[in-house]
Amino acid sequence: MPGEGNATNFTLIPDFFVLPLVGKVAVMEAFIYGSFTLLALVALVFHVFAMKTKSQISSANNPHFKRFQHSFFLVYFMALFSDWLQGPYVYKLYQHYGYASNQIALLYVVGFASSVVFGTTTGPLADRFGRKKMALTFCVMYSFCCLTKLSSQFFWLFLGRVFGGISTSMLFSTFESWYVYEHTETHDFPNEWLSVTFSKATFWNGVLAINAGVFSNIFAESLGYGPVAPFMLAIPFLIMAGIIMKTWKENFGNQTLDLRRSCMDGLRSILFTETILYLGIVQSLFEANMYIFVFQWTPVLSSGNPPLGMVFASFMVCIMVGSSLYSIMLAKKFTAEQLLVCAVTLAVLAMSICVYSTGETHLYLSFLSFLILEVAVGMYFPAIGFLRSQVIPEELRAGIMNWFRVPTNVITCASLMLVHNNTIISSTQAMFTICTVMLLVAVLSSLKFVKLFGSSKVPLPQSEDQVPLTKAES
Repeated sequence: MPGEGNATNFTLIPDFFVLPLVGKVAVMEAFIYGSFTLLALVALVFHVFAMKTKSQISSANNPHFKRFQHSFFLVYFMALFSDWLQGPYVYKLYQHYGYASNQIALLYVVGFASSVVFGTTTGPLADRFGRKKMALTFCVMYSFCCLTKLSSQFFWLFLGRVFGGISTSMLFSTFESWYVYEHTETHDFPNEWLSVTFSKATFWNGVLAINAGVFSNIFAESLGYGPVAPFMLAIPFLIMAGIIMKTWKENFGNQTLDLRRSCMDGLRSILFTETILYLGIVQSLFEANMYIFVFQWTPVLSSGNPPLGMVFASFMVCIMVGSSLYSIMLAKKFTAEQLLVCAVTLAVLAMSICVYSTGETHLYLSFLSFLILEVAVGMYFPAIGFLRSQVIPEELRAGIMNWFRVPTNVITCASLMLVHNNTIISSTQAMFTICTVMLLVAVLSSLKFVKLFGSSKVPLPQSEDQVPLTKAES
């Protein structure tokens, strides 16, 4: 098991070269700091190349598009930043309030379960009553979720996790649904510029995450305000996002359906439209693997006592590398669906390495595999965002996107409970094996999606710079 090995089980350090524990910790720190520096340089170089692609240049030269994109980013990035501020201190806050690990695990599961039970209704509500209104509701609800952290009572923390799960569903469906509608229906911008926006969003999401980690640490540790401070710091950003959002136009999906029928229509669209079904399978399995990884990487590396903040920063830089790599490869005539296959395949490679490295406690190899996985994540998000915009019907967009998250949350909940209770999944190595199998299924599903998506493309007159438009299957 990770963390149970002795201090000499470090890959890249010869067995005959025995160092004191303090010395080996210093080597691990130096390796991680060096990795971060190198990765940051690579990210910068890749970003420069990505900014020189045709789509990036043509979109940047359109002042109307730049104003529209910035109006979206200003709100969306504040929402993301508020979410990242809280991430590093959720577990620590519960520990600070004196809760045992099984109680903390329950609180985590409640958040995912809430997203499954209630999150599916937020999409149809957004489609019917307005995506801008639902985004504003997100700001209010997530602020309330942050305020519940002021209390150490289990009831309020439990309630906060319920609202947090619902808010997360809104964050990762409503904002994108609003943007895609405005981009394609209101402004009629070229379709390939959607990839530009999603790639930029993924790149700057990494930057936001790194800065959020720094700010959280300063307020919680350096200034001594404790682990509740990042949650209070998130509230002003949510308020500002809500205020700026008033400049947005409202848009809708299908306003004629009632809530129950809208939910069922979304589910039927997934089950009976193959392109949507296979894309949903890829998203559900890939993102479930991603969430499981979030709970696994710290214990895997813990025996080396690494600087966790720098490890996290290295992960975020890798996401930035992946997003720039996506833009560069897209300019080299790769398609978004091909890059989705590349991202999932890269994730399979990373998890396969983890199966070996965690079994033998090769910390450096595990760290390398984690970096590969994060590069895959950076490629995955702009690809899946663009492909969702092409195959999901506009009138049910937010609802279908929330249905995609249901299997993700169910798999994550089940994994957390099984790992914590040490029942079926008895080791980290076994968990990574299951993740590898899930991703192999995702690869097969992505290949099937590529075949179906290619046959659904509609030939249209276009400039050499444009990506073909597509229609969702009826």
